[in-house]
Amino acid sequence: MGQIKIYGVKDRLIPIREMLSEIIHSCMVAALALPADKKFHRFFPMEKEDFYFANGRTEAYTIIEISMFEGRTVEAKKQLINLLFERLNSELNLSPQDVEITIFETPQHNWGIRGLPGDELSLNYKVNV
Repeated sequence: MGQIKIYGVKDRLIPIREMLSEIIHSCMVAALALPADKKFHRFFPMEKEDFYFANGRTEAYTIIEISMFEGRTVEAKKQLINLLFERLNSELNLSPQDVEITIFETPQHNWGIRGLPGDELSLNYKVNV
């Protein structure tokens, strides 16, 4: 399970939203063996005056927050991060300097999905990858 939030300056984020979503999802599938039908993305396009960021970033600055069940290995999470940086740069020309990725992991019992606590769900994929 993964819930993804993507933040960016509206004028830069909206035109790439669909491709960005596809790239993120394909990286999640490749690195974490997430099923192809498990895609939960939310975009937060922001006005430039509402989005502060450090010097050295451009208006393409994008924050990706990934919330998911705990259980993935450090190697799998690093693979995900590396794939994201690589593909965002090569396919969308988003510099790694303009991308920040945060992974938040919580126990399955802290999720409520389809009327059940997450640890009571029957999953069609493995979390421990």
